[in-house]
Amino acid sequence: MVGRPTADAGRLGISPTGMKVSVGLLLAALACASRPVSPAVEPEPARAIAEPQVSMVPAGASATSSAPMASAQPARSWEDSVLASLSLRDKVAQMMWPFTFGDYVAEDAVAWRRLKVSVEQDHVGGVIISVGSPLEIAAKLNALQQASPLPLLVGADLEAGAGFRARGGYFLPNGIDLGGAPVFPPAMALGATGDTALAYEEGRITAVEGRALGIHVAFSPVLDVNNNPANPVINTRSYGEDPHMAARLGAAFIRGVQEHGMIATGKHFPGHGDTETNSHLALPVVNATRARLDSVELVPFRAAIAAGVGAIMTFHGSMPALDSTGLPGTLSRPVLNGLLRTELGFGGLIISDAMDMRGVIDTYGAAEAVKRAVAAGADVLLQPVDVRVAIDAVVAGVSEGRYDEARIDESVRRLLAAKRSMGLDRRRIVSLDSARAVVGDSAHHAVAAAVAAKSITLVKDSLNQVPLGGRARSSRVLSITVARRADLAAGVAFNNELRRGVRSLRTELVLAEDPAPAFARLLRSADSVDVVIVSSYMAQSWDAVSAAAPREFVDFVNGLSRRRARPILVSFGNPYLLGEVRAVSAYLIGWGGFPVSQQAAARALLGSAPIAGRLPIAIPPVAPLGGGVGRGG
Repeated sequence: MVGRPTADAGRLGISPTGMKVSVGLLLAALACASRPVSPAVEPEPARAIAEPQVSMVPAGASATSSAPMASAQPARSWEDSVLASLSLRDKVAQMMWPFTFGDYVAEDAVAWRRLKVSVEQDHVGGVIISVGSPLEIAAKLNALQQASPLPLLVGADLEAGAGFRARGGYFLPNGIDLGGAPVFPPAMALGATGDTALAYEEGRITAVEGRALGIHVAFSPVLDVNNNPANPVINTRSYGEDPHMAARLGAAFIRGVQEHGMIATGKHFPGHGDTETNSHLALPVVNATRARLDSVELVPFRAAIAAGVGAIMTFHGSMPALDSTGLPGTLSRPVLNGLLRTELGFGGLIISDAMDMRGVIDTYGAAEAVKRAVAAGADVLLQPVDVRVAIDAVVAGVSEGRYDEARIDESVRRLLAAKRSMGLDRRRIVSLDSARAVVGDSAHHAVAAAVAAKSITLVKDSLNQVPLGGRARSSRVLSITVARRADLAAGVAFNNELRRGVRSLRTELVLAEDPAPAFARLLRSADSVDVVIVSSYMAQSWDAVSAAAPREFVDFVNGLSRRRARPILVSFGNPYLLGEVRAVSAYLIGWGGFPVSQQAAARALLGSAPIAGRLPIAIPPVAPLGGGVGRGG
């Protein structure tokens, strides 16, 4: 394995043994955790509500005490003592995790004041942190922890490592990359490598860097089996369409995360892969039989539970084979309590997907949706539309007889036990001085580069155009980048790397949103060059309605092929693109548009790196699962 886990631990002030997190704490009886990870911290602030001072005695162990024998009792766990001190409303608030960006905000900014109200007055139990520079994320989380009566659990969508959220972005108009944590290629790139050691390393680095920033729960890995090429929202976020490979890679990633101090989250249970509907926009329905679900969708989740995954995120989609009422999984007791808790034996945290998504609120409304999610068995309600309204609704559900307070207690006890497993009962503030020694470490970037290099997959090369090799020096090369306007990084690293081996390189950018793209002009330009490379950065996204490429783009690529331009098509987005442009003679998949994948793809084209990736999906009807043409090495 690559990297330096013990060095990273030392930089944070963590002993190597202290990096192990007992995931068993989050399972079954939620008993004693092993020694938690405790990043170097600042002095604890004063609390608005005093935290109970209890003896930290592992469950089932005997306590030594100077008190008389007649009054000696086993010390209560921290979570039981805290739970006993909370009102019903404060218990419910522990289940609410609002969203915040990791951006800089002034003390009097409206967004910051609103968030502080949720923490200081409503006493939410956690937050979701999104994009921002590493130190701004850490500083904002420290400020929230200082403001909170009880320690906050912090979750983040780290599907591509800590850099998926913790980066400085780009400074305009110069396009300066402001740096940050490494961004790994999407999960499907790992699928193309089939390498569980790399999956483990990605998990390890995600945990070490995330904890340095004050994040405790990674909303990854994606365990959905992407067996529907038309899926507009999962796509390359999945390891692939082979459930057993997804199970192996997911379990390895989970071990890497949880053996280095963070809680991993398998998502989206019971499976978001076989749908053409984006749950952000509408309610998907997966009409698979129970037998098919057992043999495909549930395979990675069973493996994740066997690996000790600490949390599982729910699917805002309906599976009639599991619940004939048509309820989405997030709101379904047969799915969450019957299947996940009872049948699969999962004892960790059940985390809802965002509760402001159309897949749950269009039909049920925001207040009713949170009540149903609690009744179904969810422990955490992510990103409610309105925090205070959501708390009121769940509290009302108790008086209405929808569930009793003991049901709330179950979830809160799990959440408090998770906080104790992260060491938050003692330390909740991270050291900003330590972060720079860990986040963005060169060894971490090297692992991301290794994943990218090993993942590059040559699916088709009928005219032996790849690699360009020595021809690149003497050829006139036209590199056309097709991307969305907001994708500022598209083509930058790719073309910069190409320039190292191409003497005459001309670059063009086509915006996907342009109602009249310059394709006609580029068709004519192709006649005056020796090599045409078309790179597509059109990928899945939270707001995508369809995975299909724009008609104008398909016509353009087919037009290049008819003019004998022999384009080399490179996909940095949807890998199924070849199914729409079958006439191209060369098709290379880079899997993701992050700079690390752009550089790896350019090196593969130039012949300065071997090509060894294999398809973790089939591309109907042109390429089978496991396909790929090797070059070099």
